[in-house]
Amino acid sequence: MRAFRYQAMPSRVVFGAGSSRRQLESEVDELGHRILLITTKRAEPLAAELVAPLGARVVGVFTEVQEHVPQETADAARTAAQEAAADCMLSIGGGSVVGTAKAVAVEARLPIVAVPTTYSGSEMTPTWGLTEGGRKRTARSMDALPRTVVYDPELFTTLPAGVTATSGMNALAHCVGACVLPDTDPVTALLAAEGVRALASGLRRAVSTPADVEGRAQACYGAYLAGTVLAAVGPATHHRICHVLGGTYGLPHAPTHSVVLPYAAALVEDRTPEALRRVADVLGTLRAADGLRALAEQLGAPTSLAQLGLRGSDLEPAAAELAAHGVLDRPAAHAFLASAYEGRWTE
Repeated sequence: MRAFRYQAMPSRVVFGAGSSRRQLESEVDELGHRILLITTKRAEPLAAELVAPLGARVVGVFTEVQEHVPQETADAARTAAQEAAADCMLSIGGGSVVGTAKAVAVEARLPIVAVPTTYSGSEMTPTWGLTEGGRKRTARSMDALPRTVVYDPELFTTLPAGVTATSGMNALAHCVGACVLPDTDPVTALLAAEGVRALASGLRRAVSTPADVEGRAQACYGAYLAGTVLAAVGPATHHRICHVLGGTYGLPHAPTHSVVLPYAAALVEDRTPEALRRVADVLGTLRAADGLRALAEQLGAPTSLAQLGLRGSDLEPAAAELAAHGVLDRPAAHAFLASAYEGRWTE
């Protein structure tokens, strides 16, 4: 066996149906006494219910969350934390919510308790990002890593099917990426394959029967593993493509991952046919790319960039952006984007 190094992230995970109602207060107790709640306007009623036992310890609420965390949003959240004299943050929501909390944490050194309500996996990583001037930049800091993550599958039963599908495909992308990076260690490779299995099974159940708590639990478990592997090995080419498209053209984060993932997998398999063999085996297909595309279609996820609002006139400048970021050379980037734009697929 080859030598390897594996670094586990120093975060605590509390997993189980009902955990957000039974254990959240005790988890927050360990980290702070003046809590800034970060959530969205849509999730605010749920967040208010969950934090009710904390009473006056919630000294501020920030709901002006935006996708891709614009610089001005991060600045406003930091101001809210400072004005409230918060010593702890509680994020309740999806990847944009925890991303906003991370942007505060790296500046103010405040610990985060995260309660995810989508399958982004971001809550398990020390990676954070900001968008400014049409460019999304990411960085890595242990100050951004939530200290505690509370996964409660019951919170996901009202998640719309479309969000379930796209955020789940986003999580799958982390697992697939980990399988192709050359420095992935054997432990992370095992976690990635298990993440693919759990997500594929759980997402099918969650979309077909939204109130199926066990299906939601499988998907949550897969998202947890997906975030863990992303934290261990970092983003692959697929993730870099999505960051450029999202930051430059304002495309929605998770749906963009959903569209791009099968094409990115095909790009890998065209060059190295055996690179995603384990993913293909888990999905029960000869090629991982075909299995990922079939899963996206089964879940009702978007399958073309045109569906997400990218315009045909954006393809050439987008290819130039990808080349400038060193993701793909310009001809390859243009061919890739043209296929993903139209949603063309040939097995």
